[in-house]
Amino acid sequence: MQTYLDFEKPVAELQGKIQELQSLATGDEAVSIDEEVTRLQSRAEEALADIYKKLTPWQKTQVARHPQRPHFSDYVGNLITEFVPLAGDRKFAEDAAIQAGFGRFKGQPVAVLGQEKGATTESRLKHNFGMARPEGYRKAVRIMEMADRFDIPVLSFVDTSGAYPGIGAEERGQAEAIARSTDKCLELGVPNLAVIIGEGGSGGAIALATASRVLMLEHAIYSVISPEAGASILFRDAAKAQDMAAAQKITAQDILKLGVIDGIIGEPVGGAHRHHEAVLKATSDAISTFLSDFDGKSRDEVREMRREKFLAIGASLM
Repeated sequence: MQTYLDFEKPVAELQGKIQELQSLATGDEAVSIDEEVTRLQSRAEEALADIYKKLTPWQKTQVARHPQRPHFSDYVGNLITEFVPLAGDRKFAEDAAIQAGFGRFKGQPVAVLGQEKGATTESRLKHNFGMARPEGYRKAVRIMEMADRFDIPVLSFVDTSGAYPGIGAEERGQAEAIARSTDKCLELGVPNLAVIIGEGGSGGAIALATASRVLMLEHAIYSVISPEAGASILFRDAAKAQDMAAAQKITAQDILKLGVIDGIIGEPVGGAHRHHEAVLKATSDAISTFLSDFDGKSRDEVREMRREKFLAIGASLM
């Protein structure tokens, strides 16, 4: 069943009328309502297109967080073959918030990392809603080191509201783990691609998204802090999250202009949560382009290109 966001209410009402007509009609009546159903369906599609043409930053935040949006497991399940997940950081424990392992993308060996939010209550609790502890980032470093040793490109799918802020995580060195993961991303001699598929929240996202190429889905967001938390700090009022979202420049379109990301992967009208197959295909095409562009590059060239990319961020604004 489709979950509608608050601003999609006009579409939800039209779809409700369509379902009501279809459930009431039987026999000859089913034929007689076809024209009305077609008319209502057309109005619903037009309303949806109109809404998604002018989404505000806060509305994009809601779309990025939609529970039916494709998650890490969907991308791996559909794009990666022979995937072998690896667990544990070899220091403390396994963290299910970050999933990692090796597989093949169209036959080519790749290392795959990403936050998994979960799709059901049980899986969300298991994966801690995609909020990783230090063990998750240390596991990511372990996988990246293995990929670097064997000259295997790294793919990261980023989707987190941020790193887990619990006392235990802080006691075990959360900030240090994030810093080391970010550092490992920068020093890789193999190319790495990060795709922000939903939320790119704070250092929890940067730890996996400091890549040779960073892409965002059209309605994803990327920010140093969530709009709610930012509003609580700056305005002393979490209810002003909408104003904060607009001020932060967190949308893919704004961040591309700032040079923080390298490109945007388009989403069909209605968002990725309505069109899994199309978004997975577009992401697959983007990965293919990335691997082709870096094919044949030496380790030194890969490092230098990544270094220059990050040094250039913000230079045009000075």
